[in-house]
Amino acid sequence: MTTFGKNIRAICVDGTFDYCQRMVKTAFADAELTKKLGLTSANSINIGRLLPQMTYYTFAANHHFAQIGQKPTIIVPSGNFGNITAGLFVKKMGFPIQRFIAATNANDVVPTYFTTGHYTPRASVQTISNAMDVGTPSNMECILSLYDNSLEKVAEDVTAFAATDEETAITMKAYFEKYNYIADPHTAVGLFVAEKFAPSEQKLVMATAHPAKFKETVEDILSTTIDLSIQLSSLLDKPSKAVSIRNDFEELRGILQDNI
Repeated sequence: MTTFGKNIRAICVDGTFDYCQRMVKTAFADAELTKKLGLTSANSINIGRLLPQMTYYTFAANHHFAQIGQKPTIIVPSGNFGNITAGLFVKKMGFPIQRFIAATNANDVVPTYFTTGHYTPRASVQTISNAMDVGTPSNMECILSLYDNSLEKVAEDVTAFAATDEETAITMKAYFEKYNYIADPHTAVGLFVAEKFAPSEQKLVMATAHPAKFKETVEDILSTTIDLSIQLSSLLDKPSKAVSIRNDFEELRGILQDNI
Protein backbone atom coordinates (compact mmCIF):
# COMPACT_ATOMS: atom_id res chain seq x y z
CA MET A 1 0.00 0.00 0.00
CA THR A 2 2.94 2.36 0.56
CA THR A 3 4.45 1.71 -2.89
CA PHE A 4 1.65 2.74 -5.23
CA GLY A 5 1.96 6.53 -5.30
CA LYS A 6 0.02 8.53 -7.91
CA ASN A 7 -3.39 9.26 -6.39
CA ILE A 8 -2.71 7.09 -3.32
CA ARG A 9 -0.98 8.66 -0.33
CA ALA A 10 0.07 6.42 2.55
CA ILE A 11 0.56 7.99 5.96
CA CYS A 12 2.53 6.25 8.72
CA VAL A 13 1.57 7.30 12.24
CA ASP A 14 3.98 7.15 15.16
CA GLY A 15 1.63 5.17 17.37
CA THR A 16 -0.79 2.27 17.60
CA PHE A 17 -3.89 1.35 15.62
CA ASP A 18 -6.00 3.04 18.30
CA TYR A 19 -4.21 6.35 17.66
CA CYS A 20 -4.84 6.03 13.92
CA GLN A 21 -8.50 5.19 14.39
CA ARG A 22 -9.00 8.10 16.79
CA MET A 23 -7.54 10.55 14.26
CA VAL A 24 -9.73 9.16 11.48
CA LYS A 25 -12.84 9.59 13.62
CA THR A 26 -11.75 13.12 14.50
CA ALA A 27 -11.39 13.87 10.80
CA PHE A 28 -14.92 12.61 10.16
CA ALA A 29 -16.19 14.90 12.91
CA ASP A 30 -14.45 17.93 11.36
CA ALA A 31 -17.21 19.76 9.50
CA GLU A 32 -14.83 21.74 7.28
CA LEU A 33 -12.87 18.67 6.17
CA THR A 34 -15.92 16.53 5.49
CA LYS A 35 -17.56 19.34 3.50
CA LYS A 36 -14.50 19.83 1.30
CA LEU A 37 -13.34 16.23 0.98
CA GLY A 38 -16.43 14.03 1.34
CA LEU A 39 -14.44 11.73 3.61
CA THR A 40 -15.27 8.06 3.92
CA SER A 41 -13.51 4.99 5.26
CA ALA A 42 -12.57 1.60 3.83
CA ASN A 43 -12.39 -0.09 7.22
CA SER A 44 -15.23 -1.39 9.36
CA ILE A 45 -16.34 2.11 10.36
CA ASN A 46 -18.06 1.95 6.96
CA ILE A 47 -20.97 -0.43 6.36
CA GLY A 48 -19.54 -0.81 2.85
CA ARG A 49 -16.75 -2.87 4.39
CA LEU A 50 -19.17 -5.16 6.26
CA LEU A 51 -21.46 -5.94 3.32
CA PRO A 52 -18.96 -8.05 1.32
CA GLN A 53 -17.77 -9.73 4.53
CA MET A 54 -21.34 -10.81 5.20
CA THR A 55 -21.24 -12.97 2.07
CA TYR A 56 -18.50 -15.15 3.61
CA TYR A 57 -20.80 -16.02 6.48
CA THR A 58 -23.88 -16.64 4.37
CA PHE A 59 -21.95 -19.02 2.10
CA ALA A 60 -20.14 -20.82 4.93
CA ALA A 61 -23.19 -21.21 7.16
CA ASN A 62 -25.44 -22.46 4.36
CA HIS A 63 -22.78 -24.86 3.07
CA HIS A 64 -22.08 -26.28 6.52
CA PHE A 65 -25.77 -26.66 7.37
CA ALA A 66 -26.45 -28.40 4.05
CA GLN A 67 -23.57 -30.83 4.57
CA ILE A 68 -23.89 -31.51 8.32
CA GLY A 69 -27.47 -30.62 9.17
CA GLN A 70 -26.39 -28.57 12.19
CA LYS A 71 -25.88 -24.88 12.74
CA PRO A 72 -22.17 -24.12 13.19
CA THR A 73 -20.50 -22.13 15.92
CA ILE A 74 -18.24 -19.65 14.13
CA ILE A 75 -14.97 -18.54 15.73
CA VAL A 76 -13.66 -15.19 14.52
CA PRO A 77 -10.18 -13.79 15.29
CA SER A 78 -11.07 -10.28 16.43
CA GLY A 79 -9.31 -6.96 16.97
CA ASN A 80 -11.55 -4.06 16.00
CA PHE A 81 -14.55 -6.46 15.85
CA GLY A 82 -15.68 -5.45 12.36
CA ASN A 83 -15.52 -8.94 10.86
CA ILE A 84 -17.62 -10.50 13.61
CA THR A 85 -20.08 -7.60 13.37
CA ALA A 86 -20.70 -8.62 9.75
CA GLY A 87 -21.35 -12.16 10.97
CA LEU A 88 -23.81 -10.98 13.61
CA PHE A 89 -25.77 -9.09 10.94
CA VAL A 90 -26.02 -12.36 9.03
CA LYS A 91 -27.25 -14.26 12.10
CA LYS A 92 -29.83 -11.55 12.71
CA MET A 93 -31.01 -12.08 9.12
CA GLY A 94 -31.82 -15.70 9.95
CA PHE A 95 -28.98 -17.68 8.42
CA PRO A 96 -28.20 -21.03 10.13
CA ILE A 97 -25.58 -20.02 12.71
CA GLN A 98 -25.61 -21.36 16.26
CA ARG A 99 -23.46 -18.67 17.86
CA PHE A 100 -20.18 -16.77 17.54
CA ILE A 101 -17.00 -16.81 19.56
CA ALA A 102 -14.69 -13.81 19.31
CA ALA A 103 -11.05 -14.84 19.68
CA THR A 104 -8.68 -12.08 20.78
CA ASN A 105 -5.02 -11.91 21.69
CA ALA A 106 -3.70 -10.29 24.88
CA ASN A 107 -5.72 -7.20 24.00
CA ASP A 108 -8.66 -8.76 25.81
CA VAL A 109 -10.88 -5.75 26.48
CA VAL A 110 -13.95 -7.53 25.12
CA PRO A 111 -13.43 -10.92 26.84
CA THR A 112 -13.00 -8.97 30.09
CA TYR A 113 -16.20 -7.07 29.32
CA PHE A 114 -18.12 -10.33 28.94
CA THR A 115 -16.70 -11.61 32.23
CA THR A 116 -17.08 -8.51 34.40
CA GLY A 117 -19.77 -6.46 32.67
CA HIS A 118 -17.42 -3.46 32.62
CA TYR A 119 -16.18 -2.11 29.29
CA THR A 120 -12.80 -0.49 29.92
CA PRO A 121 -10.80 0.39 26.79
CA ARG A 122 -7.07 0.65 27.42
CA ALA A 123 -3.82 1.12 25.57
CA SER A 124 -3.06 -1.80 23.27
CA VAL A 125 -0.12 -4.13 23.81
CA GLN A 126 2.05 -5.56 21.06
CA THR A 127 1.61 -9.22 20.11
CA ILE A 128 2.59 -11.58 17.29
CA SER A 129 -0.99 -11.27 15.95
CA ASN A 130 -0.47 -7.55 15.56
CA ALA A 131 -3.38 -6.78 13.24
CA MET A 132 -5.58 -7.48 16.29
CA ASP A 133 -3.64 -5.20 18.65
CA VAL A 134 -6.60 -2.95 19.40
CA GLY A 135 -7.32 -1.52 22.84
CA THR A 136 -10.51 0.33 21.88
CA PRO A 137 -12.55 -1.79 19.43
CA SER A 138 -14.86 0.73 17.80
CA ASN A 139 -17.33 -1.87 16.55
CA MET A 140 -18.47 -2.73 20.07
CA GLU A 141 -20.71 0.32 19.77
CA CYS A 142 -22.24 -1.17 16.64
CA ILE A 143 -22.66 -4.60 18.22
CA LEU A 144 -24.32 -3.18 21.33
CA SER A 145 -26.62 -1.05 19.18
CA LEU A 146 -27.61 -4.16 17.24
CA TYR A 147 -28.72 -5.73 20.55
CA ASP A 148 -30.52 -2.74 22.11
CA ASN A 149 -27.39 -1.83 24.12
CA SER A 150 -27.86 -4.93 26.26
CA LEU A 151 -24.80 -7.05 27.06
CA GLU A 152 -27.11 -9.85 28.15
CA LYS A 153 -28.70 -9.94 24.69
CA VAL A 154 -25.27 -9.82 22.99
CA ALA A 155 -24.14 -12.75 25.13
CA GLU A 156 -26.97 -14.88 23.73
CA ASP A 157 -25.24 -14.84 20.34
CA VAL A 158 -21.55 -14.26 21.05
CA THR A 159 -18.92 -14.92 23.69
CA ALA A 160 -15.25 -13.90 23.73
CA PHE A 161 -11.99 -15.52 24.85
CA ALA A 162 -8.32 -14.64 24.55
CA ALA A 163 -5.07 -16.43 23.65
CA THR A 164 -1.54 -15.54 24.69
CA ASP A 165 1.36 -15.34 22.26
CA GLU A 166 2.69 -18.61 23.69
CA GLU A 167 -0.64 -20.37 23.13
CA THR A 168 -0.81 -18.91 19.61
CA ALA A 169 2.68 -20.16 18.72
CA ILE A 170 2.01 -23.63 20.18
CA THR A 171 -1.15 -23.86 18.07
CA MET A 172 0.71 -22.84 14.92
CA LYS A 173 3.30 -25.56 15.53
CA ALA A 174 0.66 -28.20 16.29
CA TYR A 175 -1.32 -27.57 13.09
CA PHE A 176 1.84 -27.49 11.01
CA GLU A 177 3.11 -30.76 12.44
CA LYS A 178 -0.23 -32.57 12.39
CA TYR A 179 -1.82 -31.25 9.19
CA ASN A 180 1.05 -29.53 7.35
CA TYR A 181 -1.14 -26.42 7.55
CA ILE A 182 0.53 -23.04 7.92
CA ALA A 183 -1.68 -20.81 10.04
CA ASP A 184 -0.82 -17.18 10.41
CA PRO A 185 -0.83 -15.90 14.04
CA HIS A 186 -4.32 -14.42 13.77
CA THR A 187 -5.94 -17.58 12.44
CA ALA A 188 -4.02 -19.52 15.11
CA VAL A 189 -5.68 -17.42 17.83
CA GLY A 190 -9.03 -18.58 16.45
CA LEU A 191 -7.90 -22.21 16.25
CA PHE A 192 -6.70 -22.16 19.86
CA VAL A 193 -9.95 -20.66 21.16
CA ALA A 194 -12.00 -23.13 19.07
CA GLU A 195 -10.23 -26.14 20.57
CA LYS A 196 -10.20 -24.88 24.15
CA PHE A 197 -13.63 -23.29 24.45
CA ALA A 198 -15.76 -25.15 21.89
CA PRO A 199 -14.20 -28.64 21.74
CA SER A 200 -17.40 -30.59 21.11
CA GLU A 201 -19.34 -28.17 18.91
CA GLN A 202 -19.78 -28.18 15.15
CA LYS A 203 -17.62 -25.18 14.34
CA LEU A 204 -15.98 -23.07 11.67
CA VAL A 205 -12.88 -20.95 12.23
CA MET A 206 -12.41 -17.87 10.10
CA ALA A 207 -8.90 -17.76 8.58
CA THR A 208 -8.38 -14.02 8.56
CA ALA A 209 -4.91 -13.48 7.06
CA HIS A 210 -2.37 -15.11 4.75
CA PRO A 211 0.81 -16.30 6.51
CA ALA A 212 2.95 -14.49 3.94
CA LYS A 213 1.82 -11.19 5.43
CA PHE A 214 3.69 -12.19 8.59
CA LYS A 215 6.51 -14.06 6.92
CA GLU A 216 9.27 -13.45 9.49
CA THR A 217 7.10 -14.33 12.49
CA VAL A 218 5.68 -17.49 10.90
CA GLU A 219 9.05 -18.70 9.63
CA ASP A 220 10.62 -18.14 13.05
CA ILE A 221 7.90 -20.07 14.90
CA LEU A 222 7.63 -22.96 12.43
CA SER A 223 11.32 -23.13 11.40
CA THR A 224 10.25 -23.27 7.76
CA THR A 225 10.28 -21.06 4.67
CA ILE A 226 7.19 -19.46 3.17
CA ASP A 227 7.17 -18.88 -0.58
CA LEU A 228 5.74 -15.53 -1.53
CA SER A 229 3.33 -15.12 -4.41
CA ILE A 230 4.57 -13.27 -7.49
CA GLN A 231 2.12 -10.46 -6.73
CA LEU A 232 3.55 -9.94 -3.25
CA SER A 233 7.23 -10.50 -4.00
CA SER A 234 7.07 -8.01 -6.87
CA LEU A 235 6.19 -5.25 -4.40
CA LEU A 236 9.06 -5.82 -1.99
CA ASP A 237 11.71 -4.12 -4.11
CA LYS A 238 9.61 -1.04 -4.79
CA PRO A 239 10.39 2.07 -2.75
CA SER A 240 7.98 3.15 -0.05
CA LYS A 241 6.32 6.50 -0.71
CA ALA A 242 4.73 6.88 2.71
CA VAL A 243 4.73 10.09 4.72
CA SER A 244 5.43 9.81 8.46
CA ILE A 245 3.59 11.92 11.01
CA ARG A 246 3.30 12.15 14.77
CA ASN A 247 0.21 11.12 16.69
CA ASP A 248 -1.17 14.59 16.02
CA PHE A 249 -4.48 15.27 14.29
CA GLU A 250 -3.37 18.71 13.11
CA GLU A 251 -0.58 17.09 11.09
CA LEU A 252 -3.09 14.75 9.46
CA ARG A 253 -5.47 17.65 8.87
CA GLY A 254 -2.73 19.59 7.13
CA ILE A 255 -1.92 16.69 4.79
CA LEU A 256 -5.58 16.24 3.92
CA GLN A 257 -6.02 19.93 3.20
CA ASP A 258 -2.87 20.07 1.07
CA ASN A 259 -4.16 17.23 -1.08
CA ILE A 260 -7.67 18.46 -1.78
